[in-house]
Amino acid sequence: MSTAEPGPPSLDVLPDEGFRRILCVVAHPDDVEYGLSACVHRWVVQGAEVAYLLLTAGEAGMQRPPSEVGPLRAREQRAACAEVGVTDLEILDHPDGMLVYSLALRRDVARKIRRFRPDVVVTTSWDVEVGWGLNQADHRVAGLVTLDAVRDADNTWVHPELARDEGLPKWAASWLLVAADNSPTHGAVLTSDDVDAGVRSLEAHAAYLADIPGHPAPRDFIPEMLAGQGRTMGVDYACLFRAHRLGPPA
Repeated sequence: MSTAEPGPPSLDVLPDEGFRRILCVVAHPDDVEYGLSACVHRWVVQGAEVAYLLLTAGEAGMQRPPSEVGPLRAREQRAACAEVGVTDLEILDHPDGMLVYSLALRRDVARKIRRFRPDVVVTTSWDVEVGWGLNQADHRVAGLVTLDAVRDADNTWVHPELARDEGLPKWAASWLLVAADNSPTHGAVLTSDDVDAGVRSLEAHAAYLADIPGHPAPRDFIPEMLAGQGRTMGVDYACLFRAHRLGPPA
């Protein structure tokens, strides 16, 4: 048995103290709440403005009629946002479970980037396999579309109608952060208050979670998950990202 001391943390600390406007782009209600919302709480406490763009209403995620599920999940998402201090929530109407990579979807994300003008865009991994298993199809599309939309938003000649018809000139984000990536590069250090807020935000999806047989209570796994990421950083809690620096601060 080795008696060697553990080495230094292998990841860099995310330099997020200067983040001011952060846009999180995900596929469904609840996607942010599986750990990432704890980091959103940190950013809001630090003075950043955070917005969420959901590409679908999550209407296919429960064993009820979609016409009932969509509004229910929107209510739960608004409650989840309130737990971490987010007031800017936009939910698009692309079909849940059938999200398709397209220029139209890229344009929708680029539009939000140009409107909100974030210095940081956050999405989730587009890898087929992730830490918990096989990544869901909509998640993969959302991540890849967001990657490309960040570039689209900063290109005058891609989706030129956004500037011509909607008065939305190009905008360059400074960072793209990918949560749940298989090869993280940076971690944001979290406090126990951040973790508690993240737990409460997932608990706000009460009807959705109750519809999933055997789903563990948020307090039974979110703290341990973030503690595991913290161990990678040599701290109590952290949220890990693959961080891409796109340019100088906006």
